[in-house]
Amino acid sequence: MASLERTAYPRFKRLISERELREFFTPSAEEVAWARERTHDRPGRVLALLVMLKSAARLGRVPKLGEIPEVVVTHVRDQTGLAVGTVPEADSARSEARYRSAVRERLELKHRPGEARAVAEAAMRAAAPVKAHTADLVNVALEELVRQKERLELPAFSTLDRMASRIRSEVEASQCQAIVARMSDAARARVAGMLEVVEGEYQSLFA
Repeated sequence: MASLERTAYPRFKRLISERELREFFTPSAEEVAWARERTHDRPGRVLALLVMLKSAARLGRVPKLGEIPEVVVTHVRDQTGLAVGTVPEADSARSEARYRSAVRERLELKHRPGEARAVAEAAMRAAAPVKAHTADLVNVALEELVRQKERLELPAFSTLDRMASRIRSEVEASQCQAIVARMSDAARARVAGMLEVVEGEYQSLFA
């Protein structure tokens, strides 16, 4: 398993500076007008749509409302001029799904999970023979996804992590099989014998 912190996977920082909030999470007047129109100017929905929009622009994927840090919500709320105490809300899971679609449309972010996974897997398999760590494979996949002509929404980190672990295991198994195939019967027997503890001894030759 790769550690999220060891990869370039975009994520919310534990501490988001004022500069980052201003630079990446401040909605423009046009974005506010768009959100108000989309939600019939209902404050909680306006806030929900805007925090999803600004977060997706930063992360390359549309997060669920529950993922978005309170500091981001507060900043967007204040910059939008909504009342203190307004919370981002969607009436239902279906409403939140509609907001996600609206955000993708505005950002031209293509939600094609199968295609994104295929691009990631091809990149990982090409790099796996020379990359020893799953974190490196995740980074290779991210670089390739960003290079795509069409902007594909990033898969979840857990998806990329599982994929990298599986491919790393498959490549290592293939390399081991290739090594064994080149060994003579006598050489294989000697190697296997290293794991045996000879009578009267307390450890194997391998130890």
